[in-house]
Amino acid sequence: MRFDDFDKKMRIYEESLDQYILPDMYIVARLDGRSFTRLTKDVCKFEAPFDVKFRDLMIKTVKSLMGCGFRIVYGYTESDEISLLFHSEENTFGRKVRKINTILAGEASAAFSIALGIVSVFDCRVIPLPNKERVADYFMWRQEDAHRNSLNSYCYWILRREGLDQNEADKELKGKDVSFKNEMLFQKGINYNDLPEWQKRGVGVYFKDIVKDGYDPIKKEAVTAKRRELYVDLNIPSGEDYNSFILSFLK
Repeated sequence: MRFDDFDKKMRIYEESLDQYILPDMYIVARLDGRSFTRLTKDVCKFEAPFDVKFRDLMIKTVKSLMGCGFRIVYGYTESDEISLLFHSEENTFGRKVRKINTILAGEASAAFSIALGIVSVFDCRVIPLPNKERVADYFMWRQEDAHRNSLNSYCYWILRREGLDQNEADKELKGKDVSFKNEMLFQKGINYNDLPEWQKRGVGVYFKDIVKDGYDPIKKEAVTAKRRELYVDLNIPSGEDYNSFILSFLK
């Protein structure tokens, strides 16, 4: 059988499960680290509940993803997850889900592994969203998850350091509301409101015009130049301000 005949015959099977994001849908992709609890606590022994080195590894991975060939206008990371907002007119690979998932998962896994020096793996899922409001809702949802995890983690690790094991700490916090946890931290000398914003809200990465000072050797005078660079925002807004912030990337 000729190659062309083989190719036509077999590609039917190869492409039988392919999906495409419809042209009028917004695209968000979320990546999660595989077995990162073991990686961060047992293998690398990062500081708990937050470690600046781990945060910077995640930021470096986000920046790599935002330069890997897709038009991504906003990256967000909290804990061991990354969310990416695509440009509304992104059409790379015809918006094929398989391509987006595999490329982003591979890029994230490679970037993080090289930076850390240990093989690390991410999975990826594409999330099609029907309108701007749902896009904003998605990122507000992930930020609320960051807030919830942050508060719970601080309480959990205080209990662990006081001698409780994993099951005992989980049991102590089960069913407790936000007020209880805030008061618990306050009694231990921690005002949750005073903690770094990136620990409570996550980190945003986006392109921003940066003005830099320079020197024109011909005119022999100081000049300024505007460059578009990736900006790491450790103090992203919250609540309705965050809603407006996300919508600003969809204009």
